[in-house]
Amino acid sequence: MENSPANYNVPQEETIDVRKFLITVLRNWYWFAISIFITYSIAFLVNRYSEPRYNLTATLIVNDEKKSTAEILINALDRFNARRNVENEIAILKSYKVARKALSELPDFEISYYSIGRVRKPLMYKTAPFKVVVDTSSKNLYGVPVHITILSDKEFLLEIEGSVKKKLLFGERFSNPSFNFTLFRKFQKDEKSPISNKYFFVINDLNELTNAYRSKLSLTTNDKKGTVLILSSTGYVPQMEADYLNKLMEVYIQNGLDEKNQTAINTINFINEQLSTVVDSLSKVEDKMQSFRLNSKIIDISSEGQAIMARMAKVQTDKVNYDLQLRYYKYIKTYIDQRKDFRQVMAPSVMGISDPILNKTVSDLSELYAERNVLMLSAQNNNPALVLVNAKIQSSLDALDENIKEIIKSTEIAQNEVSRRQADIEKEVMQLPITERRYLNIQRDYKLNDQIYNFLLQRRAEADIARASNVADNKILDVASAENPVKVSPKPGRNKIIAIIIGILIPLSILILIEFFNEKIVDPKDIDKITKVPVFGSVGHNEKQSEMPVAENPKSSLAESFRALRTNLQYVMRDPDKKVICVTSTISGEGKTFCAVNLASIIAQSNKKTLLISLDLRKPKVHKVFNMENERGLSTYLIGKTDYNDVIIKTNIHNLYITPAGPIPPNPAELIETKEMETFIQKVRKDFDIIVMDTPPIAIVTDAVLLSRFSDAVIFVVRQNYSTKDVIHLVDDLHTKKDIKNIGILINDIKASSYYGYGRRYNYGYGYGYGYNYAYGQDYYNESPKNLSYMDKVIRFLFRS
Repeated sequence: MENSPANYNVPQEETIDVRKFLITVLRNWYWFAISIFITYSIAFLVNRYSEPRYNLTATLIVNDEKKSTAEILINALDRFNARRNVENEIAILKSYKVARKALSELPDFEISYYSIGRVRKPLMYKTAPFKVVVDTSSKNLYGVPVHITILSDKEFLLEIEGSVKKKLLFGERFSNPSFNFTLFRKFQKDEKSPISNKYFFVINDLNELTNAYRSKLSLTTNDKKGTVLILSSTGYVPQMEADYLNKLMEVYIQNGLDEKNQTAINTINFINEQLSTVVDSLSKVEDKMQSFRLNSKIIDISSEGQAIMARMAKVQTDKVNYDLQLRYYKYIKTYIDQRKDFRQVMAPSVMGISDPILNKTVSDLSELYAERNVLMLSAQNNNPALVLVNAKIQSSLDALDENIKEIIKSTEIAQNEVSRRQADIEKEVMQLPITERRYLNIQRDYKLNDQIYNFLLQRRAEADIARASNVADNKILDVASAENPVKVSPKPGRNKIIAIIIGILIPLSILILIEFFNEKIVDPKDIDKITKVPVFGSVGHNEKQSEMPVAENPKSSLAESFRALRTNLQYVMRDPDKKVICVTSTISGEGKTFCAVNLASIIAQSNKKTLLISLDLRKPKVHKVFNMENERGLSTYLIGKTDYNDVIIKTNIHNLYITPAGPIPPNPAELIETKEMETFIQKVRKDFDIIVMDTPPIAIVTDAVLLSRFSDAVIFVVRQNYSTKDVIHLVDDLHTKKDIKNIGILINDIKASSYYGYGRRYNYGYGYGYGYNYAYGQDYYNESPKNLSYMDKVIRFLFRS
């Protein structure tokens, strides 16, 4: 039964080798330095040349009306309602209507002025050395830069890209199909000499400007149930943002006050309409009464007439009340039929109507219309909240419509009853003398119109008082001040920290990606994680030009690594009959021939008669290493053209013989399978202590697999940073499926600079676990010490055993 090597490895799970990764980072420190330098430079340029942006805030108290203790308690309990009211006010403040009105009342926002510097183009607000007066009756393009170069206090050069370049005087009108404006020179107080005399201005589109300011306006509350709104806006000029916030609050408050006064205004308008007809009638009756008194010489009426007149006055008062109520009900009916906004409707109580149901219904409708108006500022038509409000409005309108119809009918009945009573009194009047009767009729008409007139005057005065006494529900707590801006960007400290972090993350990410996608064998641990096939040893990088450094410098570290390999093979080939070592690899370029030649040389140096057979019949290289002819060799022997002794050639190395491959045959695989090949192996087994076979790459041709039947040990060569991890899977497959015995891996061309971590364990292959453990610095070889870089010394110091 064949023995397996002592370090028969078990595949390990994929883990992150932190130590290895840290060494990789330190090895590539210069990339981190370059990356941090670049990102830090960018941060410096951003800090130096970016246009500063500032944030300004203002505070506003909403719904600050005076309330009773009971109302305050109810509102405190109804947090949802309070929150909803605040959200409604936020929607109004962010509405297009309010923002546009605020901007339209800020004339300096109509045009944006910019100064042209070497790098920046700062926005100027009220500080430009000239003023543009736009002809609003003519066409002017929005958003197109108009460049101005001030030549003197009287003259400037106007440039519009691609169309205009013209000298003009200040105050001279410029007109073309695209622009119509006039520039006036403006001198500031304590004006200093400008750094640049080049400027440009842009005529703003009020619609786009409104949307821009709406989008950057931020509104927050002081807490979850608070009614203090914090308004904030960010821009390049603090004074500009302060003016906008303050004007926005003014317009918002005035808008709320106007809506509050709208009911009083509508009441006054309604009363004025009624007064216009009453005044005419009253004037005519007054003239008629005056004329009748003069012509009839009536100074007073009889006691019977006065009694009748008193009853008539009472009936007329009732008739006036019913008449005014009927007019109001028809006024409400018009609002219902025409679907007018009930926020503008006059309250029933103004006309002396005390019906509680009607008063509440009109009040509720007014609130619903107000709520819908707020929702329409920010919600779509299919918004559930808006749909619900519309449904409530429709339901209330239907109920009010039915109620008003019934009230109109009952009022008309009452009015007819008053008319009947008036007719009865008029019958009594008919019994009076004709002159007195005519006078009573005139006086009745006069008192009727006078009563209506006085009633309407009283109601209008009350409406005027109500409008004058109205105050805004909301008020400004703190105005925005340009003296207290908060710089938003650039923030030098934060930018520098971000630059350093990004400078580290960029190369770090690249290294992680390289490590993640790297399928090359970098570290012997990569082999341990994949296969159970043992590692026979490791061979360092050949710094010499020679293909046989072992023979030329037997005390070098490279020679020691091959001695370690020789020692490890002794444990695999303990039986004296085991003599044949097959050296193969996956593909060309992995150092298979190099390892075979130097292994044979190091074995020969141990006083063992060694034969190196060049079995790569398709691409032989061994004869080139020893500077020999390849006219005769194994291929000519197998076809019977050369004798056995003619293909066993002694080299200049003691105890080392080689068998060249010979001329390249057309059928290498068939030759290897011949009986002559088997005979040849039997002969050399008798004549030599160790036979090393240099075979073709196993992934290209099957020769190595065919030759494995003659082998007592198979060395599979992999090359660091060259062979892929799939190679190890192939070795594992050969070991398990092809039943190749005593197969092991030799790691070739290991560079210490690639990974410092393996050196402590593998030490270039020798001392792998077979009883020997050589180390650096013990004078086992006389190789010249390498000049390590400063970073290499740091890494070795940090990660030394």
